[in-house]
Amino acid sequence: MKTIATLLALSFALALAGCNTFRGLGQDVQKVGDKIEDKASRK
Repeated sequence: MKTIATLLALSFALALAGCNTFRGLGQDVQKVGDKIEDKASRK
């Protein structure tokens, strides 16, 4: 369980480091949401 939490925290930190601004973070989140919607609509 600790391993999963650590990996999640690390990946979240890396994702935030990849975003220069909060606007960039919003755009990244939107892209992920769009991909999830595309996958869901294909089924």
